[in-house]
Order: sequence, then C-alpha cells, then structure tokens
Amino acid sequence: MAKAIMIQGTMSNSGKSFLTAGLCRVFKQDGYRTAPFKSQNMALNSYITKDGLEIGRAQAMQAEAAGIEPTVDMNPILLKPTSNVGSQIIVNGEVRGNMDAMDYYRNKTQLVPDVMEAYRRLDESYDIIVIEGAGSPAEINLHENDIVNMGMAKMAGAPVLLVGDIDRGGVFAALYGTVKLLDEDEQSMIKGLVVNKFRGDVKILEPGLRMIEDRTGIPVVGVVPMERLDIDDEDSLSDRLLHTDRGEGLDIAVIHLPHISNFTDFAAFERMPGVSLRYVQKPGLLGDPDLILIPGTKNTMDDMQWLRESGMEALILRQAEKKTPVIGICGGFQILGKELEDPDCVEHGGTMRGMGLLDTRTVFSGSKTRTQTEGVMEHGAGLWSGWEGKKVTGYEIHMGVTENLGGCRELVRLSDGRIDALANEDGSVLGSYLHGIFDTEGFAEETVRRLMEHKGIEYTGEVFDLQAHKEQEYDKLADLVRRSLNMKKIYEILEAGI
Repeated sequence: MAKAIMIQGTMSNSGKSFLTAGLCRVFKQDGYRTAPFKSQNMALNSYITKDGLEIGRAQAMQAEAAGIEPTVDMNPILLKPTSNVGSQIIVNGEVRGNMDAMDYYRNKTQLVPDVMEAYRRLDESYDIIVIEGAGSPAEINLHENDIVNMGMAKMAGAPVLLVGDIDRGGVFAALYGTVKLLDEDEQSMIKGLVVNKFRGDVKILEPGLRMIEDRTGIPVVGVVPMERLDIDDEDSLSDRLLHTDRGEGLDIAVIHLPHISNFTDFAAFERMPGVSLRYVQKPGLLGDPDLILIPGTKNTMDDMQWLRESGMEALILRQAEKKTPVIGICGGFQILGKELEDPDCVEHGGTMRGMGLLDTRTVFSGSKTRTQTEGVMEHGAGLWSGWEGKKVTGYEIHMGVTENLGGCRELVRLSDGRIDALANEDGSVLGSYLHGIFDTEGFAEETVRRLMEHKGIEYTGEVFDLQAHKEQEYDKLADLVRRSLNMKKIYEILEAGI
C-alpha cells in the first residue's frame, strides 16, 4: 500500500504541477516507486498514452519525472473546455460527451468510483503517490461536491502541502485565507505551507514566514525561488504564451487561437540559437515573420470564425501569397483547408469555409482518433523537400477526418497505412495531425536550418537529444526542490499521514 502526499495551491498556476513533478523526481532518486495522480484536470494540453487513452499533459510530464510510463490511472477525469460554460468530459481516457458547467457540477460525484478505482490501481503498484489538486481548495461554492482538492485528500487519506505564489503578490493573505476558509478538520490536514516563485533574499521574508506559522499553526516547509526550467506546461496559463515580442534572428509566429491546445508542439524551437518564437493574438502584431505556425485547437470552427472576424486570416493569406511558409498542426491543419463540415454538431454545426490554403475538406464526427504513431516521409515538399525515407513520430488527438480533394501532395505514410502531412504544390503550406512531430530527432533543427539558409543566416545549433534534455531538466528540478524544501520534514509528513 502506497504512502500519499498531496500538493494543493491557493490559486491556479501557483506551481502545483511543477512541485508535484519535483517531488516525483526526488522520491524516484531516493529509490521509491513513485506515481503522480490528479483526479480531475481541466486543460487543453493533453497527451495520448501508449494504449491510446487521453490524459492531461501535466500528468504525463510528472510520470516522466518519476521515470515511469504515463497511464490513464494518473488522471481519470479530464475536462477539455469547448466554451466559457462547457467542456468535453473524458473519463478513463475516453470521451463521455459534452456538459455545461452546472450539469457537470451536479453529476461529478457519480465519477467518484472511477476516480477511486484508478487510485487503487496506483496504490497497489507504487510506494508513494504524489497527488495534485486543482485551482484552490477554498472555492467555497464548489466545496460540497469536491473530488479534486480536500475531497480527494480525504478519500486518499493524504496529508496536504499548501502552495502560494508570491510572484503575483499577497501570498500571506492567500495562504491564511485559504486555510481559514476550510472546515477545521480540513485545516488539520494541511501539514505544511510552501511559498513558491520567490525572488530576492529569503532573510527579508523570514519575519512573514514566522507570522504565518503563528497565525495558522502550520509550519512553513520551504521557500522555492523563481527558476526557469524547460518542463512542459499544462495549459493556457503558461508563461510561454506571454512571449509576444519579436527577437533577433529567425522570426517564428505562432497564432494564439482562442481555444489553443497542445502549444508544447513548438517548444523545440524555443531551445534553438538564433530563433525567436512568439505568440500572436492581435492581428496588428503579426508583422512579416519567417514562418507562421497554426496550432491545435479544441474548437476548430469557432477559431476559424475568430481568425476571419479578427482580420488575422487576411494577414495570414497575404503572407502565404508572399510564400511565407505556413504550417498547421491538428486543428491548425483543418483550418488550412477549403471546407469544414460538422453534420453531427460535434463542434459548431453546419458548414464553414476554411482558409483555402490546402485543397482539403474536414468532416467532424463523434468518434475521436487517439493514438501514438510513427511514419515515414514518402515524398518531400518545401521546407521538407528531400526528406524521403525520414522517420517521424507523434500522437493524434482529433475529432474529424481530413480528405485530400486532389490538389495536395501527400508526404507521410503512417505505420497503419494511413496518409498524414499534406502540402500545397510548392510546399509553402503544410499540415499534419501529428502532435510532437517537431520533437522527432532533427526535424525542427532541419526546418530552422533551411529557413535560416533562405534568410542568409548560418544555423549554429546541433541535433537536439530531447530525452536527454528532459532528464537533465528533471534532475535540475529535483535539485531545486531539495534545496528549497525541508525534505526531512516532508518525509515525516509522508510517514505520519493524516
């Protein structure tokens, strides 16, 4: 039977996912079989497990930090927002349907058996489970039916560490207010407070730390400094999306769609010398980039409408006329086509004109393609010319089938015989369903090298070993956690339970 510890936060983006991953790595280094767990996640950044099931990307990242294969048991409920008031409900990796927020709130306790069955399977296989909460446990309007914060802590019998983000200000009020809004029995389950994202000399902070301990009766078990590590972010709160300014060298513009998903597809470009990757949400900021990337989206048709109404579509079309390369991934691939049809009202309903840069038609249906896959480039085009025989890898998450209407060049044959990666005749516009295609060894580097060559810049980077880089970053995270938290106290909390 596993020991459990839970990380909760005073608010979203307080650093729960980050610290959960860090503890997973520390426990792994200390010789414990460790697994992450989050009963309910709300995120558009998702991951497909080896058995074709969908979970939050944060839990996949945490599993990597723990040195284990991600499984659906680590995130039994995933909510993927489709609008401001509704989400697609994914249970045990499979779509259950769409619900508005109120219906889900009324019915989510029915999912407790699914949550606990997943947790019990981890409990039987690991020594330690690091549980992550969601948002804040002090959302008093959601307290009654809670299955992700204190409700989960009670079901798992897990002591809690409460994390506050000092970078946004008011951390002591946030920690104190969160504790005091909880029932007394729940307050007693919080065994340690953590101040996260600190900048400066911790000695200046120490009087406040002593005062918060006195006022809450809960010890401060660590102050974690602000430190940038290259670790996958969870969702649209990511700091990556704030990179909006053009830098020196090669200029790559990612269109920041309203329902953007799996933006980590482009993280490879951020690691390259001489490359400036920025996210563009306002048409006036697009400028004249060297490459335009259109990412995945949870609602292709709504985002196509946004592109049109905002004026962004017209600017992208103007760039395409100038032969600026445009690449779309998943929903971005669908957007590049001529027609979007939704006869079953999976997304928007009806028919919509796409951008028309690829001679394709996408028809949405209720069935969802979810698979890890690989393929071989059978033909090259544009930036990817001369790549015949090159292997590519990635994973698919999409509802809809895209048909080549005859005017596209078909580039990749997948291992199951299907075709992926379509391009226009001169290869200046390309689309693929493969999330993670730029993580394929050498793929992003060669793309950048060719863009730089066209611009008269010499690319000085090397082929990037992504897995080795990830391992290095997880070890850096573990070092940060060991330096910042009182690990002796953490182990005492873990051992004592609640």
